[in-house]
Amino acid sequence: MSEPALELKATKYAIDGPVATLTLSRPHRRNAWTGRMHTELRWVLEQAEQDAQVRVVVITGEGRDFCVGADTQALEGHGDKGGYDPGTAPDLAMPGYGVAPQFDQNFAFMMALETVTIAAVNGAAAGAGLVLACYCDLRFAAADAKLTTAHGPLGLPAEYGLSWVLPRLVGITRSNDLLLSSRKFLASQTEGWGLFNEILEGPQLMDHVYAYAYDMAARVAPSSLATTKRQIYLDQHRDVGTAVAESDRLLDEMIPSPDYLEGVQALTERRLPDWQSR
Repeated sequence: MSEPALELKATKYAIDGPVATLTLSRPHRRNAWTGRMHTELRWVLEQAEQDAQVRVVVITGEGRDFCVGADTQALEGHGDKGGYDPGTAPDLAMPGYGVAPQFDQNFAFMMALETVTIAAVNGAAAGAGLVLACYCDLRFAAADAKLTTAHGPLGLPAEYGLSWVLPRLVGITRSNDLLLSSRKFLASQTEGWGLFNEILEGPQLMDHVYAYAYDMAARVAPSSLATTKRQIYLDQHRDVGTAVAESDRLLDEMIPSPDYLEGVQALTERRLPDWQSR
């Protein structure tokens, strides 16, 4: 018997062929992060991971903002309780867990998913909102999106391993600036940093992201997409020799696959491949 559907109150989820959209949906609170939103994010990503048709999930925010970080009401609650209360459901979904121990944590689990995640940062992203964007595989932003790590003025540590992931995206010098100062900056000011794949004018953002997502799903074999993503993140914890040996093993494993045969045939016939579900 299938698990009952979770009623989505803080997010929206829609599927269109191989591309799904997860929308953070608390526009009256600027999509501020809550335990409910965290619970729904995990549940939705688990649905995408289990859906053989879905290969890419676009994550964006409803209205003018992406996610402005923790809701102020939740922040006040932590102080009253004398400790951090995640506010998540007891039966929290665990997508990606079990692939490797280093990914069995909040947000890090996104690196273990086979489904590719793309952040479309349409507006302000602070604290957990910036964290979520950084853990996506690809990131596109509106030029006028305001960003901040946010934790410093609250007397908190860098959240959810941002002190690990941000230096790997933009380098130690720039990440130290953003993490130690918690200053506000615009996406347009990060051109060339490596934080975003592309920075666009707001009206162009979503059309560009969807064009990218559908093109990738059409051209790249589902097995290659999932396997390459797994290699990327596991290889961050390996030496180069182990990474080469694993790529050789995967090569032998994947050449007999239907995706390889279809890819070769499509190449010789100069047409788009007709991929089967992953």
